[in-house]
Amino acid sequence: MRTKKIRGHNRIWKDIEKWKNANLKLDLENLKQSERDYAKIWVHPFSGISITNSQNPEPKRETRKRILNGLLDIYESWKKQLDELNESYYLKIWFFEERFSKSQVVCAIGNSIDFYNKTFNIPENIKEFKTDLGRITKNRIENFNWEHRLDEDFMFSTDIGNPDDYENEKEYLEDKKWFNDRLKRNHIKKTLKDGTESYAFEIGKVWVGEKN
Repeated sequence: MRTKKIRGHNRIWKDIEKWKNANLKLDLENLKQSERDYAKIWVHPFSGISITNSQNPEPKRETRKRILNGLLDIYESWKKQLDELNESYYLKIWFFEERFSKSQVVCAIGNSIDFYNKTFNIPENIKEFKTDLGRITKNRIENFNWEHRLDEDFMFSTDIGNPDDYENEKEYLEDKKWFNDRLKRNHIKKTLKDGTESYAFEIGKVWVGEKN
Protein backbone atom coordinates (compact mmCIF):
# COMPACT_ATOMS: atom_id res chain seq x y z
CA MET A 1 0.00 0.00 0.00
CA ARG A 2 1.38 3.38 -0.97
CA THR A 3 1.74 6.28 1.45
CA LYS A 4 -0.02 9.59 0.84
CA LYS A 5 2.16 12.53 -0.14
CA ILE A 6 2.17 15.44 2.31
CA ARG A 7 1.33 18.87 0.93
CA GLY A 8 0.70 22.25 2.55
CA HIS A 9 3.18 22.24 5.44
CA ASN A 10 2.26 25.78 6.56
CA ARG A 11 -1.39 24.73 6.89
CA ILE A 12 -0.37 21.60 8.79
CA TRP A 13 1.77 23.65 11.19
CA LYS A 14 -1.21 25.95 11.88
CA ASP A 15 -3.36 22.88 12.52
CA ILE A 16 -0.75 21.56 14.97
CA GLU A 17 -0.95 24.83 16.91
CA LYS A 18 -4.77 24.64 16.96
CA TRP A 19 -4.69 21.01 18.12
CA LYS A 20 -2.22 21.86 20.88
CA ASN A 21 -4.18 24.87 22.13
CA ALA A 22 -7.44 22.88 22.13
CA ASN A 23 -5.86 20.32 24.47
CA LEU A 24 -3.98 22.52 26.94
CA LYS A 25 -6.90 22.67 29.40
CA LEU A 26 -7.65 19.38 31.13
CA ASP A 27 -11.33 18.66 31.77
CA LEU A 28 -11.00 17.92 35.49
CA GLU A 29 -14.71 17.22 36.02
CA ASN A 30 -14.69 14.58 33.28
CA LEU A 31 -11.45 13.19 34.68
CA LYS A 32 -12.99 12.78 38.14
CA GLN A 33 -15.88 10.83 36.61
CA SER A 34 -13.98 8.63 34.14
CA GLU A 35 -10.65 8.54 36.03
CA ARG A 36 -8.72 8.89 32.76
CA ASP A 37 -8.09 11.25 29.87
CA TYR A 38 -5.74 11.54 26.91
CA ALA A 39 -4.69 13.88 24.12
CA LYS A 40 -4.06 12.05 20.87
CA ILE A 41 -2.61 13.63 17.74
CA TRP A 42 -5.59 14.83 15.70
CA VAL A 43 -3.85 16.62 12.85
CA HIS A 44 -4.64 15.88 9.20
CA PRO A 45 -3.25 13.90 7.37
CA PHE A 46 -1.66 11.97 10.25
CA SER A 47 -4.87 11.00 12.03
CA GLY A 48 -8.14 9.40 11.07
CA ILE A 49 -8.94 6.59 8.67
CA SER A 50 -7.78 6.67 5.07
CA ILE A 51 -10.68 6.17 2.63
CA THR A 52 -8.38 5.70 -0.35
CA ASN A 53 -6.06 2.85 -1.24
CA SER A 54 -3.16 4.42 0.66
CA GLN A 55 -1.98 4.65 4.23
CA ASN A 56 -1.67 7.80 6.28
CA PRO A 57 1.91 9.15 6.42
CA GLU A 58 4.01 9.63 9.54
CA PRO A 59 5.18 13.17 10.39
CA LYS A 60 8.84 13.89 9.72
CA ARG A 61 11.50 16.48 10.53
CA GLU A 62 10.05 19.92 11.38
CA THR A 63 6.46 18.68 11.52
CA ARG A 64 7.42 15.83 13.83
CA LYS A 65 9.33 18.26 16.07
CA ARG A 66 6.39 20.67 16.26
CA ILE A 67 3.99 17.87 17.22
CA LEU A 68 6.38 16.59 19.90
CA ASN A 69 6.71 20.12 21.30
CA GLY A 70 2.90 20.24 21.36
CA LEU A 71 2.78 17.01 23.37
CA LEU A 72 5.34 18.46 25.79
CA ASP A 73 3.29 21.67 26.16
CA ILE A 74 0.13 19.65 26.86
CA TYR A 75 1.95 17.49 29.39
CA GLU A 76 3.33 20.48 31.28
CA SER A 77 -0.05 22.24 31.29
CA TRP A 78 -1.83 19.12 32.57
CA LYS A 79 0.81 18.60 35.24
CA LYS A 80 0.15 22.04 36.74
CA GLN A 81 -3.59 21.29 36.86
CA LEU A 82 -3.15 17.79 38.29
CA ASP A 83 -0.81 19.05 41.00
CA GLU A 84 -3.69 21.17 42.30
CA LEU A 85 -5.83 18.05 42.94
CA ASN A 86 -3.58 17.04 45.84
CA GLU A 87 -3.96 13.35 45.01
CA SER A 88 -1.92 10.68 43.24
CA TYR A 89 -2.09 10.63 39.47
CA TYR A 90 -0.58 9.02 36.37
CA LEU A 91 0.72 11.46 33.75
CA LYS A 92 2.96 10.25 30.93
CA ILE A 93 3.80 10.94 27.31
CA TRP A 94 3.59 7.85 25.13
CA PHE A 95 6.13 8.48 22.35
CA PHE A 96 5.73 5.79 19.67
CA GLU A 97 8.99 5.70 17.74
CA GLU A 98 7.97 3.82 14.58
CA ARG A 99 4.31 4.88 14.65
CA PHE A 100 4.77 8.45 15.86
CA SER A 101 1.22 9.47 14.93
CA LYS A 102 -0.05 7.22 17.74
CA SER A 103 1.86 9.29 20.33
CA GLN A 104 -0.23 10.93 23.06
CA VAL A 105 -0.39 12.41 26.54
CA VAL A 106 -2.23 10.17 29.00
CA CYS A 107 -3.38 10.81 32.55
CA ALA A 108 -5.32 8.84 35.14
CA ILE A 109 -6.41 9.00 38.76
CA GLY A 110 -7.89 6.53 41.22
CA ASN A 111 -8.21 2.89 40.17
CA SER A 112 -7.14 3.65 36.58
CA ILE A 113 -3.56 4.44 37.63
CA ASP A 114 -2.71 0.76 38.01
CA PHE A 115 -4.33 -0.06 34.65
CA TYR A 116 -2.12 2.42 32.77
CA ASN A 117 1.01 1.34 34.62
CA LYS A 118 0.47 -2.12 33.09
CA THR A 119 -0.46 -1.00 29.57
CA PHE A 120 2.81 -1.91 27.83
CA ASN A 121 4.96 -5.02 27.99
CA ILE A 122 8.59 -4.58 29.04
CA PRO A 123 11.18 -5.71 26.42
CA GLU A 124 13.86 -8.23 27.27
CA ASN A 125 16.59 -5.89 26.03
CA ILE A 126 16.06 -2.40 27.45
CA LYS A 127 17.26 0.39 25.14
CA GLU A 128 18.50 3.83 26.14
CA PHE A 129 16.45 6.74 24.84
CA LYS A 130 18.08 8.66 22.00
CA THR A 131 16.78 11.37 19.71
CA ASP A 132 17.94 13.24 16.64
CA LEU A 133 15.50 16.13 17.08
CA GLY A 134 16.52 19.77 17.12
CA ARG A 135 18.30 21.42 20.04
CA ILE A 136 15.26 23.14 21.58
CA THR A 137 13.15 19.98 21.66
CA LYS A 138 16.15 17.89 22.70
CA ASN A 139 16.74 20.12 25.72
CA ARG A 140 13.10 19.77 26.73
CA ILE A 141 12.86 15.99 26.45
CA GLU A 142 16.10 15.56 28.40
CA ASN A 143 14.12 16.84 31.41
CA PHE A 144 12.07 13.66 31.19
CA ASN A 145 12.79 10.12 32.29
CA TRP A 146 12.02 7.84 29.31
CA GLU A 147 11.29 4.13 29.81
CA HIS A 148 11.54 1.67 26.92
CA ARG A 149 8.36 -0.35 26.30
CA LEU A 150 6.99 -2.46 23.44
CA ASP A 151 4.70 -1.09 20.75
CA GLU A 152 2.50 -4.06 19.90
CA ASP A 153 -0.53 -5.07 17.87
CA PHE A 154 -2.90 -7.54 19.49
CA MET A 155 -5.15 -10.36 18.36
CA PHE A 156 -7.44 -12.50 20.48
CA SER A 157 -8.67 -16.08 20.19
CA THR A 158 -12.22 -14.69 20.03
CA ASP A 159 -11.46 -12.59 16.91
CA ILE A 160 -12.49 -15.48 14.68
CA GLY A 161 -16.03 -16.41 15.66
CA ASN A 162 -18.10 -19.37 14.62
CA PRO A 163 -19.01 -20.20 11.00
CA ASP A 164 -22.56 -19.06 11.80
CA ASP A 165 -21.25 -15.52 12.39
CA TYR A 166 -20.31 -15.19 8.70
CA GLU A 167 -22.30 -14.65 5.51
CA ASN A 168 -20.91 -17.87 4.08
CA GLU A 169 -18.34 -20.59 4.74
CA LYS A 170 -15.85 -19.09 2.27
CA GLU A 171 -15.53 -15.85 4.29
CA TYR A 172 -15.10 -17.83 7.49
CA LEU A 173 -12.34 -20.00 6.01
CA GLU A 174 -10.54 -16.95 4.55
CA ASP A 175 -10.54 -15.19 7.91
CA LYS A 176 -9.44 -18.34 9.71
CA LYS A 177 -6.54 -18.82 7.27
CA TRP A 178 -5.44 -15.18 7.71
CA PHE A 179 -5.63 -15.59 11.50
CA ASN A 180 -3.59 -18.80 11.51
CA ASP A 181 -1.00 -17.36 9.11
CA ARG A 182 -0.58 -14.34 11.39
CA LEU A 183 0.03 -16.62 14.37
CA LYS A 184 3.08 -18.04 12.57
CA ARG A 185 4.86 -14.74 13.24
CA ASN A 186 6.74 -14.18 16.49
CA HIS A 187 4.38 -13.16 19.27
CA ILE A 188 3.76 -13.30 23.02
CA LYS A 189 0.82 -15.44 24.07
CA LYS A 190 -1.13 -14.86 27.29
CA THR A 191 -4.29 -16.33 28.76
CA LEU A 192 -6.69 -13.76 30.19
CA LYS A 193 -8.86 -14.24 33.28
CA ASP A 194 -11.88 -15.23 31.19
CA GLY A 195 -9.87 -17.90 29.34
CA THR A 196 -9.42 -15.85 26.16
CA GLU A 197 -5.96 -16.08 24.63
CA SER A 198 -4.23 -12.86 23.59
CA TYR A 199 -1.39 -12.64 21.05
CA ALA A 200 0.95 -9.65 21.08
CA PHE A 201 3.00 -8.84 17.96
CA GLU A 202 5.91 -6.44 18.36
CA ILE A 203 5.81 -3.43 16.02
CA GLY A 204 8.53 -1.26 17.52
CA LYS A 205 9.34 0.88 20.54
CA VAL A 206 7.27 3.09 22.82
CA TRP A 207 9.05 5.60 25.05
CA VAL A 208 6.99 6.31 28.15
CA GLY A 209 8.08 9.71 29.47
CA GLU A 210 7.61 11.41 32.81
CA LYS A 211 9.16 14.70 33.89
CA ASN A 212 11.98 14.36 36.40
